Amino acid sequence: MISIKLMIDDLLRKFSQARVLVIGDVMIDAYLKGNVGRISPEAPVPIVDVTERYYRPGGAANVAINLSALGAKPLLCSVIGNDEKGRDFADLMVEHQLDTTYLLRSDQRKTTVKYRILANSRQVLRVDEEDATPLNESDASNLLKTIRHIIDNEEVGAIVFEDYDKGVISPDVIAQVVTWANQKNLIVTVDPKKRNFIHYQNVTMFKPNLKELREGLEENNAELNLEQIEQRMRQFAQKQNIRYLFTTMSENGVALYDHATNEFYTQPAYLRRISDVSGAGDTVISVATLCLLSGVPAAHSAQIANLAGGIVCEYSGVTPVPLDRLADEIRKYEILTNI
Repeated sequence: MISIKLMIDDLLRKFSQARVLVIGDVMIDAYLKGNVGRISPEAPVPIVDVTERYYRPGGAANVAINLSALGAKPLLCSVIGNDEKGRDFADLMVEHQLDTTYLLRSDQRKTTVKYRILANSRQVLRVDEEDATPLNESDASNLLKTIRHIIDNEEVGAIVFEDYDKGVISPDVIAQVVTWANQKNLIVTVDPKKRNFIHYQNVTMFKPNLKELREGLEENNAELNLEQIEQRMRQFAQKQNIRYLFTTMSENGVALYDHATNEFYTQPAYLRRISDVSGAGDTVISVATLCLLSGVPAAHSAQIANLAGGIVCEYSGVTPVPLDRLADEIRKYEILTNI
């Protein structure tokens, strides 16, 4: 019998051999951290005395960071503004040892920046600077040409759509890329938002959180029980021809529907001391994608991704899942022994 250590070593070796194309909206996550000691005399708002500033590549770039931290080679393809913030974003990519080859610049776009104001250990304000309109025809054409080049020349095994509704991903981009991917038998995974929710069809895995599932199905005000969640997932996966519909449900764990076998699985959340949930979804889609690409069955891939998402919630700020910590917890919960 193969030991759990050898199983984990083999999985991590496969992670290190993976090449993954990440398509989606990127941004700068800017943090201003300080303390509040008084209220402004100009308005009833707190004054934050800033003591620290730091910046990270966010959005789809955080998926690339997670993939890289897990040993894989991410190829990030997106469109940013040909502006000062765009240059800052490219510099941040280099700092995080991410390839900028397929980062396209547009004179017609503004680079997205999310400013988070943190004071006394909590977020007090967020300010967004962005252009969330769809790409113009020229930029969309350049994006598709670049994606086709990557698929034909970079030997990627999987494609991740990381959709933040900021305009890079459109129905036309989705349809064309999925067609190319299926022609080459590539795994396609999706972390969706509302705008393009119903346009993802014929993909390998679709991973909304429960709020996104409700919004995408236009059931914003509905409180769904598990039986109703299962029903909605089955119906949507069958309608869209999605192989695996994987829904994260915060403290209630995760749910997975396998369209091919018509099986529905649930996995409870692991007990955690939650510090910050930011970026957990990026971690989940990264880990699930690598597991599927490594041949791990979908139910076990979801379980490992569930573990990883919980781990990053124990850390303050957006951070990739530590590889050694993930390996330790896979070993602890003996996930791979049931394969």
